[in-house]
Amino acid sequence: MSKLVFIQTLGCAMNVRDSEHMIAQLSLAGYSTTKDLKEADLILINTCSVREKPVHKLFSEIGYFNSKKKAGAKIGVCGCSASHLGEEIFKRAPYVDFVIGARNTSKIIEALNSKRFLSIDLKNDDTEFEFGEYRLNPHKALINIMIGCDKKCSYCIVPYTRGYEVSIPSNIIIDEAKKAVDNGAVEIFLLGQNVNNYGKRFSRSEEKIDFSDLLIKLSKIDNLKRIRFTSPHPLHMDDKFLEVFSSIPQISKSIHMPLQSGSSKVLKDMKRGYTKEWFINRANRLRELCSDTTISTDIIVAYPTETKEDFDHTMDVIKEVRFEQIYSFKYSPRPHTPAAKLKMIDDSIASSRLSELQNFHNLMLDEITNAQNNKIFDVLFDEIKDNKLFGKSDNNFTICVDKNDKNLIGQIKKVKITMPRRLILNGQIQE
Repeated sequence: MSKLVFIQTLGCAMNVRDSEHMIAQLSLAGYSTTKDLKEADLILINTCSVREKPVHKLFSEIGYFNSKKKAGAKIGVCGCSASHLGEEIFKRAPYVDFVIGARNTSKIIEALNSKRFLSIDLKNDDTEFEFGEYRLNPHKALINIMIGCDKKCSYCIVPYTRGYEVSIPSNIIIDEAKKAVDNGAVEIFLLGQNVNNYGKRFSRSEEKIDFSDLLIKLSKIDNLKRIRFTSPHPLHMDDKFLEVFSSIPQISKSIHMPLQSGSSKVLKDMKRGYTKEWFINRANRLRELCSDTTISTDIIVAYPTETKEDFDHTMDVIKEVRFEQIYSFKYSPRPHTPAAKLKMIDDSIASSRLSELQNFHNLMLDEITNAQNNKIFDVLFDEIKDNKLFGKSDNNFTICVDKNDKNLIGQIKKVKITMPRRLILNGQIQE
């Protein structure tokens, strides 16, 4: 009988892909996955450290897993928190068997076969490592196109957990995409900290290629219906990128543009590299080129240098761009970052600003949602919940139909919206 691995994945899509890579490698060693913690021979926690709360929760989670695991089962801590906590994890949780940083996932088998294994090398380069094949969703393929980040945003811990930026050679990416499509994938999702800075640095000699050229190459793969990616950096949204995005049919017309702040002063303090005016210009140009593009964003409220006037600038950008989705958070200080040394804004002020932003956007979102009534979308169905089919439109609306048909999973169907709701558009398949 094969051994069983239980894995808890926290954080972003890149963490999900890292988990898939580890499961693929473990399968080569005779492991299969289980959802039952108590029967697992190996328990993995793939961690996130972008915000403070998940890190605080980590050790209570490890303790819980240790109390429930069967005799002889191993516990491994992986991912971003593993990268920056390292040896501290062993000190605070001595029953952990190994710690693997976000840039060291290829070493999972070595860790498994070693005692008290620690690997958190930020210079490790997995860009050409041949991982085994495993995907949680056979119809949607997550594909890394780069690792690490060279940006020095003053609030962000990612460069300290994922290391410097390296692009994966385009032939490896294209081969992986072709293989995924041959195995049933309809959509590929390209992953990187700053995807549209792709091609800046490779670990070996490589053709001169940028992200726009990579998108063009990928769009020529037979039977590939959709290309998504995250996250592009507003600074690198040049005209070539926007024109390629809008002109290639396979590229889904949904884009994530992390604003962080609408104040040019705060953006400078954050070391983001662009201004309020640049961001609005790029968003407006996108909508000019492709009017049905939806735009999502990240916003940090109450960064230490943010004044009420700065916050008002953020609200101005929300009114101007009319984001279809906003991920908004109060500023959270992270270790190793310059901003962590600054005096924080009073939490009551931060909470008030966050509530104002979210309440205002909810009203805007109701207008955006209601405007979708009677529209027809191409929907890729990917799951069944409560006897209903759920999927995503090309421009990333979540759409639900009252139909329980597993044969439609992985298929794209036209759906007419009959009952729009803020988070879910309900509709009917057009036969």
